[in-house]
Amino acid sequence: MAPPVTRLLVMGAGRMGSALVGGMIAQGADPSGITMVEPDADRRRQVAGELAGVQVVAEPLRAEGAVVAVKPANGPDACRAVAGTGTPRLLSVMAGVTLPMLARWAPGLAVLRAMPNTPALVGAGVTALCGTAEVAEEDLDWAESLLDAVGTTLRLAESAFDAVTGLSGSGPAYIFLVAEAMVEAGVMAGLPRPVSETLTFGTIAGAGRLLVQPGADPASLRADVTSPGGTTAAGLQVLERAAVRAALVDAVAAAAERSRQLGTLAE
Repeated sequence: MAPPVTRLLVMGAGRMGSALVGGMIAQGADPSGITMVEPDADRRRQVAGELAGVQVVAEPLRAEGAVVAVKPANGPDACRAVAGTGTPRLLSVMAGVTLPMLARWAPGLAVLRAMPNTPALVGAGVTALCGTAEVAEEDLDWAESLLDAVGTTLRLAESAFDAVTGLSGSGPAYIFLVAEAMVEAGVMAGLPRPVSETLTFGTIAGAGRLLVQPGADPASLRADVTSPGGTTAAGLQVLERAAVRAALVDAVAAAAERSRQLGTLAE
């Protein structure tokens, strides 16, 4: 078999593919070893300008490994194109595309599946990773090394991916909804909108940083800022009375169930 022409092939130069490549370069990866495939000529020129040193082409070529970051509807063609190059392994970041589907589209390849979330676009993603039973440990290590460039990676069974989709995949939207509501609440309380936005976004970002500290516990953090009979206690009482906690549980369950339904339809 001929040697690889490039180290990494990325099918799709959209937001996720570009974020992954950008994260790798920021961590010291050699851009000359990365090739991105994008059929649109204007987008090829744009990405080549944004990611200096990365080769952006119209057709795939053989690589040590490939990432498929296209829309699921384009997944079959993209996976078959990768298989046709002789590339030995493939990592999909396509939502709802299962390992059995990938194995059908790219027979003979080591196939892996990842579920990133949108904070990966700013290097703060949380990504679940799985592979078929035939995938070697070195293939999982390879995929994890790529995904770690845009955040944190967890190896999980594919059976957990619907729950992952409902929680972390859809989760940023829940936080954004909370942010929208807090901004409006600040405005209604008399703050100028720019001030309300700055306070809201900074509060959410800062709270997130506290949560990822070693040993952090959300219940303890909440208790630390809640004085008996104080302002925070009054606000939390309203949220509990409105069953916000239960609504979030139901939202994750509904998103996970929808993920299961979509996976069944795709099969």
